[in-house]
Amino acid sequence: MYPGCTEEDCVPILENISGLIYNTDFFVGYSPERINPGDTMHTLTNIVKVTSGSTSEAADYIDHLYGTIIKAGTHKASSIKVAEASKAIENAQRDINISFVNELALIFDKMHVDTYEVLAAAATKWNFLPFKPGLVGGHCIGVDPYYLAHKATQLGHTPQVILSGRNVNDAMSGFIANKLIRLLTQFNKPVKAAKVLLLGVTFKENCPDIRNSKVFDIYHFLKGQEMDVAVFDPFADALEVKEQHGIELVTSLEKYDAIVITVAHDFFTSLDYANLKKEADAIIFDTKAILDKKIVTARL
Repeated sequence: MYPGCTEEDCVPILENISGLIYNTDFFVGYSPERINPGDTMHTLTNIVKVTSGSTSEAADYIDHLYGTIIKAGTHKASSIKVAEASKAIENAQRDINISFVNELALIFDKMHVDTYEVLAAAATKWNFLPFKPGLVGGHCIGVDPYYLAHKATQLGHTPQVILSGRNVNDAMSGFIANKLIRLLTQFNKPVKAAKVLLLGVTFKENCPDIRNSKVFDIYHFLKGQEMDVAVFDPFADALEVKEQHGIELVTSLEKYDAIVITVAHDFFTSLDYANLKKEADAIIFDTKAILDKKIVTARL
């Protein structure tokens, strides 16, 4: 939702359908969602709730209503538009930070430098921000920046940083797929009919949410190269994946030419990777750096 959406788009619809007058017959409030899927620590009542209302009285009422259940407290914004903007920039900020380290990963890949080793060294500085490279999906981070960019464009401003970050993050699935092809070629393995296992299909670790997951892009890219691709994810709903993406999740694992860790599920650290390799030099591409570097072929 972009700043202004509630009052500029939603309210006129409500007035038109109901015949009621805004801020006379009915009032409106907005409180952005801050739920973090899979996070058992930052739950609804433990996250500060931003609230807002179309009048000061409505704002007070909504703030008090949320205050009855939110243990962490509330933050009453001065307007609905401010509350909407806070949601937009929370996600845009994270998106841009991730895009920065993703771009570093693209650069360091050309330099044959391990991105995670660079990040570990840089993290010894007290104010370094510990973001890691990877796929960016979900219903917020990969989507909300576009809402903000849309509104900015309407007002005559082209948001270069926001859109640049989005472009970098959206390109990562293609980069990962192409790097796998390079690895197969490097180890003299045929690309066509290569047996590949993708570990993880949800948009983030240890949760079942598949919304806007970029792993599906990797899957379809590899299938387009005529690879034999299997997807395993103990968290994802197999029926949901089948209905929405036409992909049958495997329930038992075999032996593969290449294994790609696409999601950092804790469960994947316990797998017997040696037993999953068709040959001793089978590829293990750990895009999330969850395994000991000694047993993997490459990291992102």
